[in-house]
Amino acid sequence: MAFVSQEDKKRLAPGIKEVLKKYNMKGTIRVADHSKLVVTIKSGELDILGASKRAALEDPRYDRSNPYDVEQLNHVLARTSHQVNDYWINDNYSSDQKVVDFLSELVTAMKGPDYFDESDSMTDYFHCSHYIGINVGSWDKPYECTGEAATFEPVQVQELA
Repeated sequence: MAFVSQEDKKRLAPGIKEVLKKYNMKGTIRVADHSKLVVTIKSGELDILGASKRAALEDPRYDRSNPYDVEQLNHVLARTSHQVNDYWINDNYSSDQKVVDFLSELVTAMKGPDYFDESDSMTDYFHCSHYIGINVGSWDKPYECTGEAATFEPVQVQELA
């Protein structure tokens, strides 16, 4: 069963802070539900949201002639915070290699040297040392990009010819 204590957080915090400092980012570290280590990135020079939005605009799964897909895409373009899926970093931030490098290093630091994952979803057996979560901003306090941030206009539904 996944478990992370305050002592585990204290042990992993120096590595996490080192990654944040290396990329000139500011964030907080907390333990959620005694099983998840969460880093909330408050501000920094990297345009994490912009990289995510550019990747969404390039994603061929969004059909620009489908009003529902356009609505979903515009929702992505309007967000000021979100949660990082640590399994899809290379796909969801592919437009900015520095963001991919930062998030990958952060995941590695959050897992630490004692991390293990012996889960087997085929047998409904889930066993890992702890879960991780990365938030970019929060619902009540948006992520603040102190570097150059991209702006995005809403997408319009394209009529089929």
